[in-house]
Amino acid sequence: MAAITSKLSDESPSTIVSPTNSVTLRISKFNPKTDSAATFVEFKVPVQKWTTVLDVILSVKQHLDPSVAVRYSCRQASCGSCGMKINGRPALACYTKISELNSNVVTVEPMNNFPILRDLAVDFTQFFSTHKKLKPYIIRDDSEVAEDTKEFLQTPKEVEEYLQFSYCIKCGLCNSACPTMATDSSFIGPQALAQAYRYVADNRDAGKKDRLKIIDDSHGIWRCHFAGSCSQVCPKGVDPAMGIQLLRGYLVGFRK
Repeated sequence: MAAITSKLSDESPSTIVSPTNSVTLRISKFNPKTDSAATFVEFKVPVQKWTTVLDVILSVKQHLDPSVAVRYSCRQASCGSCGMKINGRPALACYTKISELNSNVVTVEPMNNFPILRDLAVDFTQFFSTHKKLKPYIIRDDSEVAEDTKEFLQTPKEVEEYLQFSYCIKCGLCNSACPTMATDSSFIGPQALAQAYRYVADNRDAGKKDRLKIIDDSHGIWRCHFAGSCSQVCPKGVDPAMGIQLLRGYLVGFRK
């Protein structure tokens, strides 16, 4: 897909993009090692009805500015690598079509609540550290399959208790949208809390007591104000806000 530079179009930003139109892509550029503040660079890129935001970013990177830093991998909304803010809303760039944005100007920025590595790429070090802290795996004494044993069978009802929360792809969009994370950098965050519920609700797991002790903290589950922003931006329908509320049920004794 060829790309050309141009000044901003005179058309209204609310103009719907036609299949043969072009968009103005505004990319946030910032290197914390050399820059004092982020700036925006603009490129005009032709699009088709199936063109995604990631497509136009990579077109710019290939034809116009190879220095653009962006993280991506599968391009199928499975790996969670290309999370960013698109027109102010956290989303996956590979899962967001230009035609669905209904705008001739597309602004991409790094996700909120994450340290910026460069441009659109953010640092996931603390994110994954917190995720691991919640012990995201089945805990039980007989967890290894040995001779004369078989897999741990579950009924459909038992699987339904946690299945929705197992769809998390660790994209970080929920943490980016969370208003509590914007004010408390030590907050566990909706992603880790939802994953804690995923394992607590799994009847094969015996680590509930340990996980509940970790989240029952001043920067833990009680810091969630139930804004629901995390669930609104989740590309997989995990609904972290609901998971957090269900998790609270264990802590206050409503659930066993």
